[in-house]
Amino acid sequence: MTDRQHLLVHGGTFAAVGDAGDISGVRGGGSPDGLFVRDARHLSRWQLTVDGAVPEALTPVADGDTAACVLVPRGGRNEPPAYTLFREQAVAEGAFVEALRVTSNRPTPTTVRIAVTADADFTDQFELRSDHRTYAKTGVVRQRRVLDDGVEFSYRRGEWRSRTTVTSEPAPDGVEETGTGARRLVWALDLEPHGSAELALRVAARPHGAAHAPSVPASPAAATERLLALEGEFAQGVPFPTGWPELAAACARGLSDLAVLQVPARGPDGEELRVPAAGVPWFLTLLGRDALLTSLFALPYRPRLAAATLPALAATQAVDVGADTVAQPGKIVHEVRHGELAHFGQVPFGRYYGSVDATPLFLVLLGAYTEQTGDTALARRLEPHARAAIGWMLDHGGLTSRGYLVYRADGGGLANQNWKDSPGAICSADGSRPGGPVTAAGAQGYAYDALRRTAQLARTVWDDAVYAALLEQAAADLRDRFQRDFWMSDHAFPALALDGDGRHVDALASDAGHLLWSGLLDKEYGEAVGRRLLEPDFFSGWGVRTLAAGQSAYHPMSYHRGSVWPHDNALIALGLARYGLHDEARTVAHGLVDAATAAGHRLPEVLAGYDRGTHGEPVPYPHACVRESRSAATPLALLTAVGGA
Repeated sequence: MTDRQHLLVHGGTFAAVGDAGDISGVRGGGSPDGLFVRDARHLSRWQLTVDGAVPEALTPVADGDTAACVLVPRGGRNEPPAYTLFREQAVAEGAFVEALRVTSNRPTPTTVRIAVTADADFTDQFELRSDHRTYAKTGVVRQRRVLDDGVEFSYRRGEWRSRTTVTSEPAPDGVEETGTGARRLVWALDLEPHGSAELALRVAARPHGAAHAPSVPASPAAATERLLALEGEFAQGVPFPTGWPELAAACARGLSDLAVLQVPARGPDGEELRVPAAGVPWFLTLLGRDALLTSLFALPYRPRLAAATLPALAATQAVDVGADTVAQPGKIVHEVRHGELAHFGQVPFGRYYGSVDATPLFLVLLGAYTEQTGDTALARRLEPHARAAIGWMLDHGGLTSRGYLVYRADGGGLANQNWKDSPGAICSADGSRPGGPVTAAGAQGYAYDALRRTAQLARTVWDDAVYAALLEQAAADLRDRFQRDFWMSDHAFPALALDGDGRHVDALASDAGHLLWSGLLDKEYGEAVGRRLLEPDFFSGWGVRTLAAGQSAYHPMSYHRGSVWPHDNALIALGLARYGLHDEARTVAHGLVDAATAAGHRLPEVLAGYDRGTHGEPVPYPHACVRESRSAATPLALLTAVGGA
């Protein structure tokens, strides 16, 4: 594709369309192209032609909840367009709708031939990534069936079934074969002088495992009405800061994104829930760490996210050891996938447990939710799950045997299993990678907070003072060990990690700010770390870099080695405020809010690490999720950290 892609999102459904509203069917690249539901592509082509030619975008699609554009036939200055096309598209859960209006610019009657070429390849998202992997798929049967008002595409592989139905009003005059598997829906529209005609096209996706057909809106306007109602209800009652309109706008934008980024899940008793998905385009699904941090940021304003996320993760908590999925009893899931490749075990991500920090964060959120809301019923209900999570931390996680939470690289999944989970993200200042089991600093902060908060639940909710005392002692011991083993006196800063031999992985990294959020560092150490994070090699002007500039490992366009992550900075701001560094917290908050203001009040997943003094606008990271739940919730965390200052 040469034009930009625009993402339309509603729950577990998203569409990526080009500037003219088309879906080209391109495989691979930086962003997927098509209509996606539950990890599968239910539209792989959606291309409009008029009188046999592709029109050009006079007004291309703009960012928003709908895709609206104006098209005209290609021509020159001396050949004014014979007609104008007004195209509008939107998505709903499991559905894609389009309204197409063709207006004649001629003073005489005319006939315009409209065609939409459609196809559904049902490709799994993992097949569309640029990782050069291929997956064998035997016994696949694809079918196309012409309907009175459109066409139905179906896909079968063993017990796996999916289908996509395309219908229109008025019905097409014909459905033609193209020789490629796609089908071309065609209409001959008779237009009066300067008259108009309209087409309504509806796409219904029925992914494998769907209990019922989707409710397809009658039009993009109806779909937009649903979205606006959802967004308005979700933001209602949140006290936006009146003295800082830019932060208020970022909070409002973030809440709107959170409203549409909620996907279906089930709790321990099979109850239906809505939980925050990680982000689009690649992660419109439940990721444990992401959902937990999003729920923590939103907790003072929207506790319903935590009330859904906690039972959803409890329902997927591991009970057995699974070598392929890195499962161990009590461990909280990292990623849940619903696609074909996960179903047949060709990728390990159906339920994948490659995260060292989702389990302690589950306990942190459970304790914080109980404290924030006063609702003890959820803590009572999830007591067995919480105790199992503590058991994992002490046993399989490594707290008892090694003194810390530890992970080992997973050859079939993730090499790094903390929040910086890209290859090479955990490194020394010179860029070298640690060998053996890795002890990441940030995860120890989460473990400390988890032990303390669970001790409080044991004492006040579960009436188990003995268990509470055991956890409190474990937390105190962890704090003492950490400051002894991780502190780099020559840098007055904690190491990013320890390698398998207990040596410092000495990159200066933003993860130290997470230790402030967790309260793991003594006051003197915490204040020194907080001030260090605001020095120019760390703070870009837009936020704190993941790695301080000047180190050999630093790269401003790297995913985790010099970029700026809004959610990372939200934790840092909350940590700075916890240690009384309020001026520093405000500096971080103002940088992030300015970055959001420059991008329509929306924070992306990640920004490049270039300095604001030499680059007056934030530089985007090229493969960032456009809408990401942690970034959407970041303005709420900033509001908590600094108020409306």
